[in-house]
This record gives sequence, C-alpha cells and structure tokens, in this order.
Amino acid sequence: MGLEKEILVNGKSDNPLVEIHQIFHENEVSVYDVKINNEKGASPITLSWKIPAHNIMGVWKPTTDFAKRIQADWELDHMESRISIDAPVIGLFGHNDTNIHTFACSDVINKLDLNARIREEDDCFYCHLTLCQENQGQNGAYNIQIRIDEEDKHFSKALMATSKWWESFQNLKPAPVPEIALEPLYSTWYNFHQVLDEDVLIEECKTAYKLGYRSIIIDDGWQTNDANRGYDFTGDWKPERITKTKAFVERVHSTGMKIGFWYSVPFCGNKSEAYKRFKGKFLTEDHRWAPVFDPRYPEVRSYLIDIYKNALLDWNLDGFKLDFIDDFKLYKDTPSKNDNMDFHSVNEAVDRLLTDVMETLRAIKPDIFIEFRQKYTGPAMRKYGNMFRAFDCPGDATMNRIRIADINMLAGNTAVHSDMITWHNEEKLEVAALQMVNTLFGVPQVSVKLNEIPKDHLEMLKFYTNYWVANKSLITTGDFTPFKPLANYPLQHVKNNNKLIIGLHDDYVVNLDVSYKNIDILNAKLSTETILKVGADLGNYNYSIFNCKGELVDNGSVEFKIGLVEFNIPACGLIQLNKK
Repeated sequence: MGLEKEILVNGKSDNPLVEIHQIFHENEVSVYDVKINNEKGASPITLSWKIPAHNIMGVWKPTTDFAKRIQADWELDHMESRISIDAPVIGLFGHNDTNIHTFACSDVINKLDLNARIREEDDCFYCHLTLCQENQGQNGAYNIQIRIDEEDKHFSKALMATSKWWESFQNLKPAPVPEIALEPLYSTWYNFHQVLDEDVLIEECKTAYKLGYRSIIIDDGWQTNDANRGYDFTGDWKPERITKTKAFVERVHSTGMKIGFWYSVPFCGNKSEAYKRFKGKFLTEDHRWAPVFDPRYPEVRSYLIDIYKNALLDWNLDGFKLDFIDDFKLYKDTPSKNDNMDFHSVNEAVDRLLTDVMETLRAIKPDIFIEFRQKYTGPAMRKYGNMFRAFDCPGDATMNRIRIADINMLAGNTAVHSDMITWHNEEKLEVAALQMVNTLFGVPQVSVKLNEIPKDHLEMLKFYTNYWVANKSLITTGDFTPFKPLANYPLQHVKNNNKLIIGLHDDYVVNLDVSYKNIDILNAKLSTETILKVGADLGNYNYSIFNCKGELVDNGSVEFKIGLVEFNIPACGLIQLNKK
C-alpha cells in the first residue's frame, strides 16, 4: 500500500516529534518503526490512516463478543488496550471471512486507544492508534512498531500471525505451558460459590478424577467464613474456612488431582489487617469491591509475591487463579508518583509485579499453573500466565464458544480454557449437553456437583470429557479456524494431516472438499439434520453415530462423491468417519 506517506500524526502529514519508517514489506504485510521524542507532559499522539471500505463485513476486536459489526465514526467509545486489558490489534474482515486489513501495535504494556470506523462522507475506514495518553514512563524517546496485514487469507490467520509477531519481541516471550494446564479442570465457583465443605470437595475430586479431570481450583471462600459475595476480607489470605490447609491439599493430592487456589490480587478489603498496614498505598479506595493495592510501591509488590510464595511452600499447591488483574489501573483519585515509589507507571509496575510472581513461583515449582481470565489475556499476560479462561458466562454456551475462539486466535500455545461449564440439575439432557459441546475447542472446565447431577448428565459429561482427552493433542496444537464471526462462529474446525474435527453449532451446510483419514463432526445443536456438501470425490468411509451419552445409534459406510450427503445425528451427538 505504501502507507508510509499516508500515516498522519495528530491529523498532519508531518510532525517533528514523530519519525515513521517502513522496515518490512512482504506478501502484503508491512511493519513500520515509529520513534516518538515526547516531552514531559506532552499531549497524546494519534497515528491515523484510512482505507477504502471494499468488501468489509465486520470489525474484529479481542473482547467484543457479539459486537463485531461495523461502527460509524460518530458512535461509541474507542477500544482501550493496556497490559491487563485486551490487546492492541483490530482486524477488518470480508464477507467470506477474508482478512482485509489487520493492524497491531508492539506496545502491549501502556494504555492505547485504537479503532477502525467507517466515515459516511467518503465510505472509508479510518484507523487510528492514540499513544502517550497517561504520560507514565513514556516521556523522552519512545519507540514502537506497527504491523499492518492485508494478505488475502482467512481473518483468523492474520490474527494468529500477529500473535507470532508479538512473540518475536524479547520482552514478550510467553511462559512455558505445563502439561497440567492442558488437562480438564474442576472448579468450585458456580457449584459451591463461597460455601465450601472439605469432605464434599474430596468426594467431588474422586469423581472428577474418574471422569478425566486432573486439577481443581478452589475459588473464593476458602480464605474466609464470610459468604456475602464481597471482598471486605481480602488482602490477608489467612484461611478461616479451610483452616488445616496443608492437610486438605494432601487429601486432594491423594485423589490424584492437582490443586490451585483463587486470589483476588489487587483487592485489600477494609476489614483486613493489610488494609491498616498499607493505608495510603492504594490506587483507589473508591472501588465497588475493595481498595486497590498500588503496585508502584516495592513493599506492596513484595507483600503480594510473598503471599503466593508462602502458600506454595507451606501448602504444596500446584497452581493459582490470579483474579481481577484488570483492576490495576489509573483511577480519578490515583495519587501521583512520590519518592517512596520505584515506578511512575502503574502498567510498568504491574509488569514488574507479575514477572516477579511467575519467576518466584517457577523457581520453586517449574510446572506451576497460573490462570488468568478475559480481559487480561493479551500478549503481555502470556509472560506471567499459562492458562487463559473465557470471561464468566454461566449457562451461556454460545458466549462461551465465542470467547474461547476469540482467545484462541491470539493465544499461541498458551492453554485456552472454557469458562466453567454449569447447568441446572433438572435441565433436559440434550440442553445440558449444549454447555459441553460448545466448549470443546478449549480445555473444558466444569462446575457442577458431580455427585448430585442426574446419571444421564454424568454419562454425557464422561463421554465428552473422554472424547476431549482422546483428541487433546489435535485440539490444543492443531490448525484451528472459526468461521462466520458475525454469526457467532456457527462453524469451527481444527485439523492436522490426519484428522479433521468440525463443530457445527447451527443449521449450516458443512463443506467437505479435502480427504482426511478421520473426520469427526460434532452436531453441537438441538436439530438432528446434518448436511454435508462434498466438493470432490473423497472415497469410501465407514461411519459411526453416537448420541450425547456416547451410545452408538447407527453405523455403516458411505461413498463421498461430489454433491450433498445428509446424516441424522442426535442432538448434541457425534458422527465419526474413518476412511476405508
């Protein structure tokens, strides 16, 4: 495109504070080096450019969920990206899922505003990045890169290439992913909330292990007897409910399960001892949940690191769920830097805190697992966490599917987990199964009381958990593609050289035009008709059809010739095709 002369700085074609040079161009992918000589207290700097609105169907952003539509330039706020919120990337995609224009920034730590919106006066999309907004550590020389990808390929591949580009920066090398992060997980949150019973949990662990789950996260409630769904008592992390903590961890380990504990990292409840100790060292006390620790103080960071370090050493934990990282940010009443702080920037202090947390814990236990959830699942967070979970969406199978797919496209080899799968005990079996089959392209987390759900629900859960475990390598390392983003990814597939798994979540025709040794189609919906459009003579296959409990309901053989083939697959069932 030759965008070098088209990138405007604060609406002008030249600016003495900014130097822009194209440093790479190949296959319609360009990288621009941007040097900013910002002065102390300088105003934010906006880099902008426009492209014609040719074949653009929607706009992909990391956490917009259902809202991937085109926006006009007179509506809505811009997208914010910083270390613990989203990622600085936007993709414009075409009517056939083609990548049209994907742009990203190398600064994944500091606060940026970015957007791509259409202007009705000229039918062009105006793209922009606004930098140096908080003036916290960005004064003086400031260097970034901008990557623009207009290669003709599926939009998801442009996003995955962006993730690889981020990985190439020395300060963005992802943390190793332990094997346990790639195993199904049992969570206490939706099924127990804060009311935890040790004996009941041990029995749940025994059942979960038999089903194929290999770890449990003990969520909020282990540390306090307060069950008001609040955070007044956070900050001390001295267990009141599970008081014999080490013995409890040993009991969990005896079932075969590994165990992690939940911590709300930023919060220091005003009923805690820590609140008195750190009074005056908060980013804000005017928060809906609790005062927020200020990580710019080295003593605050040391205190938090020691909490996790001591828990690991004293109780022999296997992992941590570090929650609410996105609440580390500037608030309207956040104090300015003082002489007792060693960081000016909150975002850079968070980077230091989380880097030290991961390094400290891995030095003790190299295969420690650390879970983060959306929206803090961007490229910087891959340095400190090795499990990314879809943001809370209890009972919402469609949202869970969308969020898993959106995380997957930027997560690289970081383990991508579903939000905890849950449903009502009296739910119809096939409707309960929707929760499971919509999340199989991520690592499943389950949060139902396994020893209380109906027998057929348990059979369904066992079938699909075993199916996921059997296909774990393909699902977690294969070539993943979600289709039709504006329709909420009703079709997804993952493949390698030998096998193709298709998730069919709505009444769409499945296109088959390449031969694979094994093809699985998940009929992840309540209707039973499944239509395949065969685009080439693929040969003869044996097939087996299963219902959602794993019971064989039909088998036979089929010859795939060019044309349409219809199968009747039970709701939330599965067909497996094996080439003769």
